[in-house]
Amino acid sequence: MSPDVRRPFDRVAVSKALSRIASARVADILNLLAADDTRRARVVAVTGAPGAGKSTLIARLAPYRLRHARSLAVIAIDPTSPLSGGSVLGDRIRMDALSEDPRVLIRSLPSRAAEDGLTDNLAEVVATLDMFGFDDVMIETVGVGQTAYGARALADIVVLVLTPGAGDYVQAMKAGIMEVADAYVINKSDQPGSERLIAELSGVLLRVGDKTERPLVQVRAGDDTGIVELSGVLDQQFARASESAVAAARRARCRYRVQGLVQRSLKEALDALPETTWDHPIPGIYQQAITGLREYAARAMSIPFRKAK
Repeated sequence: MSPDVRRPFDRVAVSKALSRIASARVADILNLLAADDTRRARVVAVTGAPGAGKSTLIARLAPYRLRHARSLAVIAIDPTSPLSGGSVLGDRIRMDALSEDPRVLIRSLPSRAAEDGLTDNLAEVVATLDMFGFDDVMIETVGVGQTAYGARALADIVVLVLTPGAGDYVQAMKAGIMEVADAYVINKSDQPGSERLIAELSGVLLRVGDKTERPLVQVRAGDDTGIVELSGVLDQQFARASESAVAAARRARCRYRVQGLVQRSLKEALDALPETTWDHPIPGIYQQAITGLREYAARAMSIPFRKAK
C-alpha cells in the first residue's frame, strides 16, 4: 500500500487502512512504519474542556481550510464506554453537514487504553492519513489536561478552546498546559464574561513569564464570527514555522511514537507473564518483565503483518 501523495483520496481504501491500523498490535505497526517520516499534511489539534464547542468550531472552520486544501480529515477522540469500549459521543453526529463534503473524511475513535487520554495508534492513524495525501488533518481531543501534551507531540499547531465562565477553570489549569497551546480561541464570545476571561488568560500567561506571541481569537462558532480570522491565524503559524522548529517537532513526534510503542509492548509483555509471577518479590518480577519485553520486541520485529481479510 503506497498511495501517491496529495492526490484525491479513495474513501473506501482510506477507511479500510484506518480500521486496520487503529486496532493493530505493536508488531503490526513496526512492520508498517515507513522509512520516510517527512510529514506533508498540516495537523491541527483542537483541545478544550467538554462543552467548549470544539466539534462545532471544527465544522465551521473546515470549509475555510478547504479553500486551500484539496482534502481534510477530522479525527474525533470520544470518551470510551465502560461497557462496550467504543465511542459514546459519536462526534460525526455533530458534523453532519461537513460529512457530506466529498473532500472530507471524519473518523471517531474511542480514547481507550492510551496513557494520555487520546487513543492507541493515533500517531499511526495520522501518518496513514498523511500517506493517503490529506492536506489538512484536524484532531479533536476528548478534553484538556494530559491529552494536551499528547496533542502537542502529534500536531503542528494546538488550539485551546475556552468559553466565558471558564475563568476559574483557567486559574486552576496548570501553566504548562496553557503553554502547550499555540493559539487560544474564546468561543461563544457574545456571552457575558468573555472580556473577563481574556483578562484572566493574559494574567496567567504573564505570571508564568510566557514571552511567546500566542494569538487569541474571539469566535461565535454558531454564526462563523471570527472563523475567517482563526483560519488566517493558522495559515500564518504554518508559514512562520522555521526549519529548526520543524526538525524539533519531527524529533518530538518520533519520541512520542517510540514511547507509545514501548509502553504498549511492556503492557503486552506483562500480560503474557504467568499469574504466579506476581507472587514473587518485586526485583525478580522486574527482571522477568525486562526479559519479557526484550523477547517481545525481538518477536515483534520479525512477525509479518497480518493482512486484513
